[in-house]
Amino acid sequence: MFNKILFHFGLTPDQYSVEPFGSGLINHTWKVSPVNGQDCFILQKINSAVFKHPFDIAANMTSLGNHLRQHYPTYLFAGALPTTTGDYLYVDEQQQHFRLLPFVPNSHSLDRVNTPEQAFEAARQFARFTHLLSGFDTGVLKITIPQFHDLSLRYNQFTTALINGNPERIRESADLIRYLEQQQSLVHTYEQIKNNPSFRLRVIHHDTKISNVLFDSRYQGLCVIDLDTVMPGYFISDVGDMMRTYLSPVSEEEKNFALITIRDSFFTAIAHGYLEELRFELTPTEKEHFVYAGQFMIYMQALRFLTDHLNNDVYYGARYEGHNFMRAQNQAVLLQQYNSKSNLFNEIISTI
Repeated sequence: MFNKILFHFGLTPDQYSVEPFGSGLINHTWKVSPVNGQDCFILQKINSAVFKHPFDIAANMTSLGNHLRQHYPTYLFAGALPTTTGDYLYVDEQQQHFRLLPFVPNSHSLDRVNTPEQAFEAARQFARFTHLLSGFDTGVLKITIPQFHDLSLRYNQFTTALINGNPERIRESADLIRYLEQQQSLVHTYEQIKNNPSFRLRVIHHDTKISNVLFDSRYQGLCVIDLDTVMPGYFISDVGDMMRTYLSPVSEEEKNFALITIRDSFFTAIAHGYLEELRFELTPTEKEHFVYAGQFMIYMQALRFLTDHLNNDVYYGARYEGHNFMRAQNQAVLLQQYNSKSNLFNEIISTI
């Protein structure tokens, strides 16, 4: 399989080895290494079950890359490389879509955030990406996952699952359902945001987990990667996803909820890193909702996990019975912990 793919990207197959690479869950990724010690590459097969129109991703990356090369030529943009025919995707006989990316030498990524300094650098890199693209027309971007971070949609899917979902699972989830219903004001705030001109559509990454940042050997941020979800959006998507995935020392897979805590220093680091780049671009109203960003994203993920549980795990799947129910409980505990510190966090933002 790989020989034909490499050939279409202008590489001589017998001069390269291919091995699985990284820990991504969506696309399949391999590292393409030369036998003679020249430049390495990253080969990816795009998951067309998630990304229905892979050429839209290619178009977005081309537009973004052209803008950055023209206006910020020193920025490290790890965009896709062309095939021998000038396309940025190769489609095989099974209609599988492949792309080739440069491998950034002397770089590495992380699977978890271990220090506030790493959180600061990651937040700064995602904010820098949005900042450098502040002059880019967001209307040019294709929507690669429609309504990806639409909290109103996710709440409606949740209420539909309460009507049509598994009756036994609905009964067993009564306490969690009640708690999530009590947080519905977060949906109303999101709906106000969508209708408030003080909230600006920007170029937003939408998937700010730490593994989507490249670091150098001193843990200084180099750039952001995995740009498939780059779309027009609100800053709360990127900030909220960092809050959800950086603040607690454990992930959404943790079953011991006593280990779910909020690390104040990591919140401060995210705020400093993000606002270092976007302090003068965010409106006063947006800054007032900086803490809301964490509530927005944690709540949305809790809704999505519980909705899938009630719908018999048709979206995320489940590695064991009750997997998505556990994940939803995990995120609900995280939301409770986060809400308990909202006053402190607002004070931190006001001082910054």
